[in-house]
Amino acid sequence: MPSGLVTRSLGHATGRIPGLRRIPVVTLISVAELGMMARGHLLRLTPQERRRLLTLIRTARLRRSNLSASQRDELADLVAKLEPRVLAAEAVKRLSPVPVPRRLIEGRRRRARNG
Repeated sequence: MPSGLVTRSLGHATGRIPGLRRIPVVTLISVAELGMMARGHLLRLTPQERRRLLTLIRTARLRRSNLSASQRDELADLVAKLEPRVLAAEAVKRLSPVPVPRRLIEGRRRRARNG
């Protein structure tokens, strides 16, 4: 059961944002939870890394070809540090009534090579 503060905050927000009253409260809470999870992953980067990530994204403008090879490598390293697979798994685990398979979180098992 939401606290009075949450109820008042949602009531205040719905009055100020057009169309928000038509969105079910469960959806709003789910979106807020996802935002908090994403924030937690983003805070894994230092402030300098976050600024650099934004700079690289702006420079790329949705095209890898707009970045040099070293910039692409740097972007890949920063995104890897955010752990997007874990974020996606946490989101699915939080929102889905079905248990999340371990391989979604950990990735495929690697076969040991002999010889």
